[in-house]
Amino acid sequence: MSDELLTRLRHFHSDYFPRHQQRFQDLVAQGQHPKTLFIGCSDSRLVPYLLTGAGPGELFIVRNVGAFVPPYDGSHGLHGTTAAIEFAVLSLEVERIVVCGHSHCGAIRACYEGAPQEAVNLQAWLKLADEAVLPVCACPEALRRTEQRAVVLQLERLMGYPMVRRRVESGQLTLHGWHYVIEDGEIHVFDAQQGGFLAAADAPHAGTGPYRHYVEHDGQVLCD
Repeated sequence: MSDELLTRLRHFHSDYFPRHQQRFQDLVAQGQHPKTLFIGCSDSRLVPYLLTGAGPGELFIVRNVGAFVPPYDGSHGLHGTTAAIEFAVLSLEVERIVVCGHSHCGAIRACYEGAPQEAVNLQAWLKLADEAVLPVCACPEALRRTEQRAVVLQLERLMGYPMVRRRVESGQLTLHGWHYVIEDGEIHVFDAQQGGFLAAADAPHAGTGPYRHYVEHDGQVLCD
């Protein structure tokens, strides 16, 4: 049986790397200076470099189930996502943070249907989306809306990080909410002023905050 992963590793070394060797050497000599922290779901169908057209050194990426952001107060324990946010903002001084959810998200569905009994850590992790869950059955429309609500909830939570809030308020950092519709190949970006998500093809920007508490267009408050 062939080892597919080994074949891919060899292909990278023999084919891709020689064509981009200077870029990698520059990144070592000069260090990394990414301008974007990308917080995305771990779903295999979401490929940040493919979506953004970015290359090595352009994105600082942290991924987890659901693209959730733990509270800064540590109430959910130590977490790599929190550490990555601190490192990106304080050490790398990124200029933007993108939170990217997506359609057909297994994490959001599990918020309605539950996780396996043995997955105790997953069960606790999914509680980070409780405020985005609607009091309805898990129909396609409810799931889509919850996926988007969850993105906005994480943007709100990011503003609870002192270093994030400080840089946002000083104009050094912007927050961006994205919802990737896999089957359409389209990113929908959050527009705080319009109170909803717009297809990137029609949007005037790459997504915004919110920088204040967000109220949906139907008047329902997402976060108190």
